[in-house]
Amino acid sequence: MKSIALYSIKGGVGKTAAAVNLSYLTSLSAPPCLICDLDPQGASSYYFRITASKKYDSDKFLKGSKKIYSNIKATDFENLDLLPSDFSYRNLDIELSEEKKPQKKLKKNLESLSDDYSHVFFDCPPNLTLLSESVFSASDIILVPMIPTTLSIRTYNQLIDFFAANNLDRSRIRAFFTMVEKRKAMHRDIIARYGDAPGFLRQTIPYNSEVEKMGVYRAPLTAVKPNSIAAKAYKGLFEELMEEKGL
Repeated sequence: MKSIALYSIKGGVGKTAAAVNLSYLTSLSAPPCLICDLDPQGASSYYFRITASKKYDSDKFLKGSKKIYSNIKATDFENLDLLPSDFSYRNLDIELSEEKKPQKKLKKNLESLSDDYSHVFFDCPPNLTLLSESVFSASDIILVPMIPTTLSIRTYNQLIDFFAANNLDRSRIRAFFTMVEKRKAMHRDIIARYGDAPGFLRQTIPYNSEVEKMGVYRAPLTAVKPNSIAAKAYKGLFEELMEEKGL
């Protein structure tokens, strides 16, 4: 089972939109696929019209095994399931700190899913915490969406520095530019500077109203508007990942 995290220290950069669209495309070419919503805001869960059971919470998530299996739900799309988020996930860092090996907890809890899924996508909250470290340990690829601005470059470098300081494998990190507005000189300049740099994917995701409308469609853009500019960009990103990392 390949595990892919959509992660950024910075919020509002399109992590959820990428997680939803990439997981859907993966379910078409390499089924079955699971998306694991780790953000207490539950945006991925909302897009797929799914809510967690009232009996499900962060404690059950950390217990793993049968507690996870019984709370996975099918989406409206064949071969694509979702483990929904719960608002109690805001306490995951506190609960993880009480575990013996918190950095390895997520990987251990999801190991048994490899019998049922070829891929799992993590839609991560925007922070750098103990949960983030557990995600890093559990992920084969860490996809970092970045708006082409100096602040996003700064947070990307902070992530690289964190991996270096903690002897983590930086080769698993792949960044891509999102919410791109080519009419903006800064966006053009940063993409020109970093677009071919090691660790950066070539495909960019444009700033597009159709992506914002995913909250109205409540479905992957690549499913409901596959010929839209943004949907084609997500497909290009998926194909680049397939080619480079063998997803």
